[in-house]
This record gives sequence, C-alpha cells and structure tokens, in this order.
Amino acid sequence: MKTFINSDRFEIMKKASLFLSLFCFVTTGYSQVTLSDKQQDKKSFPIVTSAAKAVVCYDKADAEVVRRTAGLLVEDVNRVTNKKLKLVSDLPSKQEYIILAGTLGKNKAIDRLVANKKIDVSRIRNGWEQYTIDLIDNPFPGIKKALVVVGSDRRGTAYGLFSISETIGVSPWYWWADVPVVKKKSLCLNVNTFSSKTPSVRYRGIFINDEDWGLKPWASKNFEPEVGDIGPKTYAKICELLLRLKANYLCPAMHSCTKAFNHYPDNKLVADSFAIVMGSVHCEPLLFNNASEWDRKTMGEWNYVTNRDGINKVLRKRVNENGKFENVYTLAMRGIHDAVMAGNLTLEEQARVLEKAFDDQREILSSEINKPADQIPQAFTPYKEVLETYDYGMNVPDDVTLVWSEDDFGYMKRLSNSKERKRSGRSGVYYHVSYWGPPKHYLWIASTPPTLMYEELEKAYRSTADRLWVVNVGDIKPAEYHINLFMDMAYDIESFNYDNINVHSVDFLCRIFGEKYREDLTDIQQTYFQLAFARKPEYMERSTDTEFSIQNYKEVDRRLAAYERIAAKAERILKELDKEAVPAFFQLVYYNVKGSALVNQMTLGGQRNRLYAAQQRATANLMRDKVKVYGDSLVLITEQYNSLLNGKWKGMMSLIHGGARSFERAKVDSVTLESVPTLGVSCEGEDNKKGVMNFHTIPCFNKYLPDAHYIDVFNKGVGSLKWKAASSAPWILIDKKAGKTLYEDRIMVSVDWSKAPVGESGSGFVDIYTDNNEKETVYVSVFNPVAPSVEELKGLYVENNGYVSIDAAKFHRKQEIGEIKFDIVDGLGFGNKVVRLGDPFAKTPYYDGLLLTSNYVAPVRGNKFPVLEYDFYSFQTGPVDVYTYMLPIFPLDDEHGSRYGVMVDNSPVYLPEAGAPYYSTLWIQSVLRNCRINKTTHFIDKPGKHTVKIYCGHPGMMLQKIVVDFGGLKKSYMGPESTRIN
Repeated sequence: MKTFINSDRFEIMKKASLFLSLFCFVTTGYSQVTLSDKQQDKKSFPIVTSAAKAVVCYDKADAEVVRRTAGLLVEDVNRVTNKKLKLVSDLPSKQEYIILAGTLGKNKAIDRLVANKKIDVSRIRNGWEQYTIDLIDNPFPGIKKALVVVGSDRRGTAYGLFSISETIGVSPWYWWADVPVVKKKSLCLNVNTFSSKTPSVRYRGIFINDEDWGLKPWASKNFEPEVGDIGPKTYAKICELLLRLKANYLCPAMHSCTKAFNHYPDNKLVADSFAIVMGSVHCEPLLFNNASEWDRKTMGEWNYVTNRDGINKVLRKRVNENGKFENVYTLAMRGIHDAVMAGNLTLEEQARVLEKAFDDQREILSSEINKPADQIPQAFTPYKEVLETYDYGMNVPDDVTLVWSEDDFGYMKRLSNSKERKRSGRSGVYYHVSYWGPPKHYLWIASTPPTLMYEELEKAYRSTADRLWVVNVGDIKPAEYHINLFMDMAYDIESFNYDNINVHSVDFLCRIFGEKYREDLTDIQQTYFQLAFARKPEYMERSTDTEFSIQNYKEVDRRLAAYERIAAKAERILKELDKEAVPAFFQLVYYNVKGSALVNQMTLGGQRNRLYAAQQRATANLMRDKVKVYGDSLVLITEQYNSLLNGKWKGMMSLIHGGARSFERAKVDSVTLESVPTLGVSCEGEDNKKGVMNFHTIPCFNKYLPDAHYIDVFNKGVGSLKWKAASSAPWILIDKKAGKTLYEDRIMVSVDWSKAPVGESGSGFVDIYTDNNEKETVYVSVFNPVAPSVEELKGLYVENNGYVSIDAAKFHRKQEIGEIKFDIVDGLGFGNKVVRLGDPFAKTPYYDGLLLTSNYVAPVRGNKFPVLEYDFYSFQTGPVDVYTYMLPIFPLDDEHGSRYGVMVDNSPVYLPEAGAPYYSTLWIQSVLRNCRINKTTHFIDKPGKHTVKIYCGHPGMMLQKIVVDFGGLKKSYMGPESTRIN
C-alpha cells in the first residue's frame, strides 16, 4: 500500500490543476458578489491589482467581531494573493478603493451613507443576522469607490465579510480540513447590490461531545499543550469555523475528561469576540456542567429535592458571571452528567420537581440579567426519559423553546403537535451525526445519509422547529461535511429539496477538487452513503457473524465489490491531485471511504474465514491472513491521517472509541489441512447446516430471469488440487471444466435456453471429480414452462425460487387522493430509492374508512384510498408471507401514528407500523439496519397475475421494498434483488 503522509511522499503523485481554475469561479450561494477579470467595469471592484490595493475600514465603536472578521478578511486576501491589505479604524483621507464594513448604528461612515441615501438598507433594518453588500462610487471625498458591507447586527456584518472570503476562494474549511486556497496575482469582484435573507433557524450550531478520543487528545497534546486541554486557542478555531459557516451557537465539550468550558475565563471572551452564542445541552442547567464543576464534598448531593438551595446557588453564580454575554439558557434538572434524575421518583414526582426547578431557574435568570424571563432565550430538551416526563403532563412556560431530539440514530422521535405549534417559544432540534451509547456507538466515521438529514430536519422545521438547531458532532472531525450540510440547511432550508439534496455532498467536493471528478465523486459519495445506510461501518460485528449472507443472493460479494470500486476510485483521485489538495481529500473523502471498505473487508472476511474453517477449506487460512492485513491497513491509514501536514492532526483520528481499550480485530479461525489435496464443494444458496441437506444443489434456473450461479471447488488439503468438471447435458453451461488450485476455483453455471428441457421440472447435474477417485455432484434444476412466454410477463415481478422481490420505486400504478402524493426519493433505502407515502403534513380525510387504531380492517372496496399497486406473477397457490421493508420513521407527533396498509388482491388489509417504541427490541433491530421489516400473511388462490397494494395510512412513511415469500426465501440482510422482468 502506498502512503501519503508528508510533502516528500506527495511528490510521487501527479499534479492536477483543473480544480484550481474551477475553484476561482465559485459563488457562495448566498451572495451576488463574484470574481471578475474586468477591473474598470462599473460593477467591478478591484481588491488587489498590480497598481493598487484596497483598504479595509471598520469603526472602533462597532462590535469586536467586526474588527476580528475584517482582520480575517485581510488574512484571506493575503492567502490568495500573498499581498496584505491595510486594516484601519477610520476612513482614509485619500484612497481609491475601500472595503467599508460595519453594523447599522455602530459605524459612523455607514450611517452617513444611509442618511444621504447612498445605500438602501430597508431590507435589513431591524433584521436578524442579515447583511447588504453594495458598490458606491465617490462615497466620501477623496475615495473613488467603496465596497460596502452593512450588517443588521454584529453577526450580519461578519457573515457579509466572510461571504467575500468565500467568493475569493477561501473555504470555511481552509483550516479545519486544509482545503487549498487558489493563488491569484490580482483580485477583482463583480458586485450586484444584494441583501441577504433572514436565516431559516434563529440559533444554529454544534455540540462537541465524546471528545475523549479525538478532540481532547489532539488539543491537549498537539495543538494546545500549554493548557493541556481544550482551551481558548482551540475554541477560537471552533468559533471562527462556526462564523464562517454562518452558524452562531455552540454547546461546548462536557465530558469529565476535560475541564468545563467556564473553567477557563478566556473561553467565554473568545466566544463573544466571534459573536458566538453559548449554550449547553439537555442535561446542563443554565450553562452549568455538573460533570466536572459539581463538587460533592463541598456542595453536597446533586439532588434538587434534598439540595435545592445548594444547586440554585451555583446556578445563580454562573448566570451572574456569564449573563453579560449572549447565551441561550437550558432549563434542566437531571442527574450528574447524562444520568437520570436523582431520587428514584415517579413520573408524577419528576414532573412536579422539573416544574419547580424551572420556576427557580427562570427567577435566577430574571433577577441576575434584570429582564423579564420571557425576554431571555431559554430552551428545554425533553431527551430520552425526560420526554416521558414531559408527556406525562409537565407544564413548560410558553416562551421556552422545546428542543426535540431524534432517537440518536437520525429519526425524529417526536415533533410539536397542533397545540404545541402555537407556543410563542416554538421549537428546535437536537440531532446526532455522532453518538456514544446503546445499542451501538458510531463515533469513528460520519455516514448519516444527507437525504435522511433533510427528510427529518425539514419535517421538523415545518412543525415550528425554527428557533434552535444543534447537532452533536463528536470531535468535529471527521464530520466536516455533515456540519456543513446541517448549517446550510439551518441557514436556508428553503433552498433544499429532494432533487438537490442527493448531490449536495458532490457539489461540496467538486467546489474543492474540481468538476472533472464529478462523475467519480457522485459514484463514491452516493455508494458510500448507500452502503453505510444498510449498515454503518461501526456496526459491522467483529467477533460474530453479521446477517449479510455469504451464500445467498451474492450479498456479501456485492457489498464488498461496491466498497472496493469506490475505494479504488478514491485512491486514484488521491494520486492524481496536486499535493496541496491531497490533505483535504484524504480527510474529506479517502479516509472515510477506504476506512469503511477496510472495516467491511475485515469483518466480512472474518465471517467468511469462520465459514470456510467449518468447511475445512484451505482458503480459511488464506482468508485469516487477509483479515489481518485489512486490520493492519486500517491502522496504517489512521497513522497517515494523524501524520498529514507534518502531524497537524496527530491525536485526532483513532480506531479506539467508546471506552474500548484497544482496536478490536475480527475474530478468525484456523484449519488443520489434510496431508494430501482433498476435494470440497460448496454452492451458491446452500445453507451449510448439518442435518438439513446432504447433497449439493444450486438455485433453480428460471427462464424469466436468466442468471448464472456458482459452484466453489475447494481444496481441503496440502498441495495442488487437480479437478475436472462435466455437465450431464449440453444445456448446462460451465465456464471452467478443469483446474489446479492450492485453495479454490469458482465455476459459473448457466443455461443454454435454446437447448433447455421444456417444462417445470427439468433437471441435470454437474460432476466434479479428481484423479484420486473423489467425486461430488451438484444438482441443477431448470424452470422452463411452455407458457406464459417471457414477453407476456415483461414488466411484471415474477416468482423466482419461491419468492417475488419488488422494488418499491417501480410500481405499476398509483392512486393519489387529495393531498396524498407518492414521491420517489433518491438517497435512501437499500436500493438508494424509496417511496414516500404522502407528505407527513397532508390532510387525510379517509381515516374514517381505514381504522388506523387497529392491526386489521375489513377488505377495502372502491377507490377512496391512496394506494400503490405492484403486479406480480406466481406459479403457486396457498398462504404467502409479505415482507414490507420500511424506514423506521416515528409518528410525526403524539397525534399521529406510523401505520400503512398491506393488501394482496382482495385480501383483508393489514396495518403494520413503520415506527417502533424507543429502546424496544424492534426499534434496536430497525435503526441498526435503517429498516423496519414487517410480515403480513395473505392467501394466493390461483397461479397467475396478482397485485400487492400498499395504502397510505399515516402519511410520511417510506417504503423501501416488498418481498412475497412462497416458502423459498432464504436468510439475508437486505433480501433478494428485484425479480422484475425488464
């Protein structure tokens, strides 16, 4: 394996410069300011030319963040041109070009322009975080042209300045992901008057969590060793990143391995200098981190019932110290860190205790900040068991923002109901793209599908979640893209839809690495998210078998081939890129993709090794050694990550998470071989279970769905196994008739349909034998009925080997009633497409006819219900099990459910649920595979054409696939591939 660690090794890579030219012409999406090569045009503004440099001006009376951001713009121009602009706090007496930045009412020069009607700020006056950019000729005596950036408030001004930084080619991720900056000798902008919109969500930010394994080791030992912790220097970089992303909110690291944010007095000063609003998460009342700030010896028990005065004393002190800064105050009372409330209280008692605690906390806020409580931003997150307390009947003041959480795995558990949507405090979202906790952690690689984030967050936004969005990002890295997406949506959710969300990550990468890679990056990104949707890399079992099947439906082969394909593409791009772009690509693409591929190769290789060892295959020992190499390679690329840029990120990336003491390798077995070559045979579709079948057979060949199936000829001994194969009839085609192997050979078997026996029970066999008189026979079946013809069934799903597999997105008919529309959504599901059964907020006047409180209703008659129909053809009769594969979506709120209808022909309609109770066994099984699989049983009365009907019950549920089982369905993780005749 080639390594890509330091500048010396980068020299082996080819240079690719296309991305450099493309990067220059990227606009931010929020601005009407673009790069230009016309220095004398009326709308042009030269920042740096061979003859002149603009001066950046601000007002000393303005907020500190304006001065700081203006200084960062100067640095950004220097990054691009290697020329430094002058930064001044007063207007120069004579200067051709100036960049004038300031906040309305805080900048005397800008206020003069407004008063003289030289600039129109009507669209942003009294706005929230808005800005106007305009170009003004002769704005003041001695000044030829001014590029004016006006903010409605301090953050609006900063966002306007940073929009220019992005336009000239400085990514918000220039430091955190080492995105290269394109060098230019001159900089000229084309400026159209522009006013930004109000952000969709008022407070938008991140929660740094589970910092034990990445951010803390990196900061304390590498970036900020003088503090030995996550301190002001680190938080300055974090706050700058947030501001560049047009975010404004931060919940700091809270684990006891780090000192609390407020332990270091400079931390809050740093945050305020970047105008970042500080908050705390669901279990930290009024910015107080009890995990590391509560001293039981001097303060007593953290128990509100028995130590109310002691707790309120420290909370009052915190508000007194921090109240002069901009904060959102969490109302909370749980146990230490993230534990349940102390005292073993009933739900009734918990509700009353929380109400009293909130009254106390609001009194503290009002008295210490000297404002009415309802004028101070506050939030309450009913997370985990606290949601049950809230739903029990707890009263929360109307002005407090209810922050709804998802289930830690991407699915919103509950959103505001019709009554809660009328609250003045409205609601917010606490979302995870990194998580530590049961049933499984995912702290290593960020792989939540962008479409899932959009689907759930847009739904939340429409239910009044527009006050506060916070995303749990773990160590920040490697969640860079997900942070970017989250902030883009929070800033302007209306700019997203189901058509563009699936290419958002590709657009993000193409802006950095060039349009020439769009096709490859599309395949890489969409396949990466699709594979992780089925099973996150962190969930691949190391010591036990996964449910991915080695023998059935070529499931493991297909998964590994997809990973190998995108990993190879990522490695090829890495080698082609200019060396300045390699660190960014390594962090943003290569490590995620290659790491995921290696984890799957290691764990599924271990599973294959254990199966092969049970079969006594010589390949078992070979696979054992490969599994070790996969594990070693994971360690190697992790070391490479930490060695990038001479160790800039040393300590950030780790394979050890969640309390593990070491990197867990896949369990492997060894096999003792026979002393001489010995024949073994295993076939596709075999169960490999003793006492089930004592002869070999491959899946039946079906004329309607022609395919090839494999026979593995393997060696169980030492030395080369010589073998020969012969089929019993000319219609049985085999691609290999002889071989010599130390390990194994694979024979692909297919059918010559022009010679195949006609009928439903054609059969034959393939003999495999050796010179040592060993012989194994593999039986071959063929299904080749006279009628119907293949042409007659074209377009239908057809029974194959005792099952029918249906792709949800390829229905035959749909009936949409009223507001219920069926949408095909890309970027979700095992097959990367799902069908949404109606908009979640659609009105459903048909409820009276479809009783959604029941698991069963009488046959549906008439055409009054919205329905999808899938036609299939069967050759059998009798009871069938219909498996519906759904996204495990929770009910929209406590006024809705998650039911949908399943019907075959005119059978009764069954109404299973897509959601499952939080922390139930069903929920655990469903979220780990992003699929709730429900079974209903129906009856097929005769062979021929039939129809599966899927009804919209509670709108918003999402269907992935359907499998009709006549008794032939074999075990697998995702079920068989589609049996539609195309």
